[in-house]
Amino acid sequence: MALTPAPGPYLLQAMIAACHVRAMTAADTDWIAIAAYYQALALAAPSPIVEINRAVAVGMAFGPAQGLAIADALRQEPRLKGSQLLPTLRGDLLEKLGRVAEARAEFRRAAELTGNDKERALLLARANSPHPNIGVGA
Repeated sequence: MALTPAPGPYLLQAMIAACHVRAMTAADTDWIAIAAYYQALALAAPSPIVEINRAVAVGMAFGPAQGLAIADALRQEPRLKGSQLLPTLRGDLLEKLGRVAEARAEFRRAAELTGNDKERALLLARANSPHPNIGVGA
């Protein structure tokens, strides 16, 4: 960081990775720093994938409603139309907000979009979980 006035995308990605490596658990992760690094990365190298990751970090740092606002802004992004990433993210955030029926619909949609059988099974398990916030990965 000391060598450059404005960190580029690779340095920002390394800083994000370093935050994850330093944390023993998700709860120990410095999500506020990661959200800030993703905000900077969104300016340095904008992409829908960076925005999805920023939504995750913001959701972890500041609550699922704020993460969902970022995710919802991506709903018309053409580069995400055939991807399971956005409905998976939305499902997770909606579930955390207690909007279980909406979350289940998103997990089902994500399961339809993925080409990976194991991922499909995990998404369907979350969609069919009888306990909100107690699905796989919750």
